[in-house]
Amino acid sequence: MIRLDKAQTKAMVAVHGWSGILLGLLLYAVVLTGTAAVFAHEIGAWSAGHVASHSAFEQPIDQTLRRLTAQTPAQYREAVNLWETGDHGLGVFFHRHEVDAAGVATEAGVFYQLDNVGRILNRTTGNIDNLFGPRNDDALSTFLIDTHVRLHVPNPWGLLLTGIVGLGMLVAAISGLLIHRHLFKDIFTLRRRGSPVLVNRDKHSVAGTWSLPFAFVLAFTGSFFSFYGTIGVPVVAMAAFSGDVEALQHAVFGNPGTPDPRPSNMGNLDRITADAIARTGETPTFVAIENFVRADATVTSYHNPKSGDLEPVALLYSGATAQFVRAKPQVGAQPSAGGTLVGIMGPLHFGNFAGMLSKAIWFGLGFAMCYVTYTGMRLWVVRRQGQARSLTWLERTLTVVGLGLPLGLVSAAAAFLVTTRLGSAVYWTTAAFLIAASAAILIGIVARNNDMLATWLKAATGLVMLVLPLLRLFVADGPGWGEAVGAGQPVIAALDLAFATGGAWLVAQSRKAWPRRSYPAGPAMDAVAA
Repeated sequence: MIRLDKAQTKAMVAVHGWSGILLGLLLYAVVLTGTAAVFAHEIGAWSAGHVASHSAFEQPIDQTLRRLTAQTPAQYREAVNLWETGDHGLGVFFHRHEVDAAGVATEAGVFYQLDNVGRILNRTTGNIDNLFGPRNDDALSTFLIDTHVRLHVPNPWGLLLTGIVGLGMLVAAISGLLIHRHLFKDIFTLRRRGSPVLVNRDKHSVAGTWSLPFAFVLAFTGSFFSFYGTIGVPVVAMAAFSGDVEALQHAVFGNPGTPDPRPSNMGNLDRITADAIARTGETPTFVAIENFVRADATVTSYHNPKSGDLEPVALLYSGATAQFVRAKPQVGAQPSAGGTLVGIMGPLHFGNFAGMLSKAIWFGLGFAMCYVTYTGMRLWVVRRQGQARSLTWLERTLTVVGLGLPLGLVSAAAAFLVTTRLGSAVYWTTAAFLIAASAAILIGIVARNNDMLATWLKAATGLVMLVLPLLRLFVADGPGWGEAVGAGQPVIAALDLAFATGGAWLVAQSRKAWPRRSYPAGPAMDAVAA
């Protein structure tokens, strides 16, 4: 363990406290929404009632692509991207590379959204910046991801903000490690008897110590993703490619070779997807076709990591012959340590490298980080109570954000379930979150003390959670448990049970606290567990 003298320890304690209190609320919001976003795909399936269990890439898509090609204007047949949308439907984007009025590289083309039997649900023409906003059927999962990635702040400022929050988390983690004089002892020290402040400090220390490696990983990878596109790419493009971002992307992610612009028919795409699935054991998450209908066409199939591995897989095929060429590094033309490091960033941040097991572990660790962040801010406030009147409002602000944010998220889910059949879920999912957040602020103003505020917010969150399974089944007309399990989507029943159990627990906790007329002087740390 690192030994610091008294002055150094005092300085580290100050750094730890101020880094947490200055960015703590934003950090809490980013980590909590990220914890929910770990299961964004499953939440999307639950909320939209998706019961298809077979990937679009496990079904024939070659004839579908040829049919769509005939319907697409020739100027947009430079490249094609394919990925899954909705209930294992298919998204197909025919596009060309161009530069917008501001000189920024972009893509324009035609986007087709198909269902899981190949019928066209929607056809849109435009620029990539306005083609891929949230849809009615995925408004909830998109809302969760967008809140986590950029807090709904316009780009690039939202990404910069979450990147700064990630750096603040890294500072708090390092300083927290340095001030622990007995790190291994602190892992197991949990005194249940003593003053409330001492007990809560032990809980904070134990949760923080156990989740310390996760905090490092989350902070580093999150900052990487935030700063990569906003700062890294423009700086490297300016230094090495005279500001040409498209040239940089082609050099780093492209497929080097001799250009051959002669027209050529495409090979069978079904043969490519079947071979890619056989080689990796995973269905593609994304398929990119460059130089479409040319002799030098290439098809790149991207996959999640193989079982027991961390690095995603990319396979390169000849577009004209549908023959396998080679495994493609994540960065550059040849395998490298840097390319491997970039490749594992995504799985380490999102926890999707080992299926539901790794997602469950990341969810639990994310919840622990929320607890550590929130309790750390409350302990900081408690130690300084009486020094300034403004800290009383800071304590209430912590409760409003700490318990009001979960209320806003479950309210957004409820609004999605109510309005998805009306076609207005994109608007009302966000609006419900803002309404619930405003209500939490109002309760924070009128509640007679902080403990009553926490009780009200917990009760409201629990009641909404109890209602969610009923809204999904009867208002959104979602599938019943038997139908969902029979279709290979047990996650729908599992999330119903999770919401019902969590809601019942919150309501029960609120009822225990409600009759009390006097409240202890210490912070209501029990509220944090919500």
